[in-house]
Amino acid sequence: MNAKTSTIGSAPIKDARVLGKPKMLILGLQHMFAMFGATVLVPILVQSYGLPLNTQTTLFFAGFGTLFFHFCTKLKVPAFLGSSFAFLGGFSAMAELSSGMYATMEPSEKLQYACGGIVIAGLLYVVLAAIIKAVGVHRVMHFLPPVVTGPIIILIGLNLAPSAVSNASSCWWLALVSMAIIIVANIWGRGMIKIIPILLGVVGGYVVALCAGMVDFSGFAGSSLLTGENAVLGLQPFLNNFSGSVAKFDLTAILVMAPIAVASMMEHIGDVSAISATVGENFIEDPGLHRTLIGDGVATALAGLFGGPANTTYGENTGVLVLSRVHDPRVVRLAAIYAIILSFSPAFAHLVNTIPSAIIGGVSFILYGMISAIGVRNVVENHVDFTNSRNLIIAAVILVCGLGFTDGLTFQIGAASITLTSLAIAAIAGIVLNAILPGNDFYLGKSASGDDAGSLGKY
Repeated sequence: MNAKTSTIGSAPIKDARVLGKPKMLILGLQHMFAMFGATVLVPILVQSYGLPLNTQTTLFFAGFGTLFFHFCTKLKVPAFLGSSFAFLGGFSAMAELSSGMYATMEPSEKLQYACGGIVIAGLLYVVLAAIIKAVGVHRVMHFLPPVVTGPIIILIGLNLAPSAVSNASSCWWLALVSMAIIIVANIWGRGMIKIIPILLGVVGGYVVALCAGMVDFSGFAGSSLLTGENAVLGLQPFLNNFSGSVAKFDLTAILVMAPIAVASMMEHIGDVSAISATVGENFIEDPGLHRTLIGDGVATALAGLFGGPANTTYGENTGVLVLSRVHDPRVVRLAAIYAIILSFSPAFAHLVNTIPSAIIGGVSFILYGMISAIGVRNVVENHVDFTNSRNLIIAAVILVCGLGFTDGLTFQIGAASITLTSLAIAAIAGIVLNAILPGNDFYLGKSASGDDAGSLGKY
């Protein structure tokens, strides 16, 4: 790419307009490809759990959420908001809920309640932003140290591991092909190849599946590319069926999804710190962490309200900033516009749904393991001392709660039946123990690595 080669070895470009419109458009396309694989993978994975999360809706709110985030941050922060993997455990738990009113509930309605929980999770960002604005970021983060967030992130990956094995078992050799492509691209790839290994694993596996005759296109039979559910252009699903898409609220679903915001907010802070270091600007101070949290949180709440997944700042696009050395937020906003345009194609969404489950399983083997490994990295990079009994107890209780309460914990409050999932129990236990046990010595900014909670969007 000419834009890339022209900037390597020179000062980073802060205003991409000096490159001309054609190069700006290509740079925006590069950012879209960087986020695309992971963003589209989220609805595919959620569908494998049995919940009909829509690809079109996901892409739309990734693009819209990014534009909203840029508005909230005074157009200064070159971040892209894609689908958050942190909430996959919550979607999986919602799909498996079989108590109370969820016993006979249709998957589409379960998804609406899961999205209601996402709305509340997004609003928790706004609450944290208000507290940070009032008392300062260092004082707030003192109560959410890596000894709590690290094990929670580890549990997200571990709880999803059985799903990866289940999908991969439908065709092990195809799953291994996808895994091999991801590993080769991530370890030996150069430039853009190294940035998008997950996308390459999906596309490469899909090509192999096509050659082997394993892709089912029967859903396109007899359909028109101009009209109907497989048209090249069409309205968003939440516009076609508003009542069947808009979020619903129930305390059980809220307690399943909302506690995951603890981990995703730490991810957000880590990503904003990483973007700041990449472009040489202190976005924690200007426009301020409270603004970035509001942008991310409200974008997540809006996505959940209309049937989309939670958003998060994407590490892949930070990698593109490093690769291209073009730090202009305008090119990221171009990627957001591309995502919105692509979201109005039902045919594309249906094509994505033809990906064989074995490919999803192979990708999930890597992805879910990486989520847990990122939690381990979070603990290691922040020098959590496990010779300290306090830290050991907190981590131990979190891990046992997260792995031991396989069916969650159901109890009655009046006439309502409330179910806490294992992840929610673990998060609550960790936060409470950290608050009441003496000896919390974590302060954000204490060390260079201490600000980065590890991004679930980085590969």
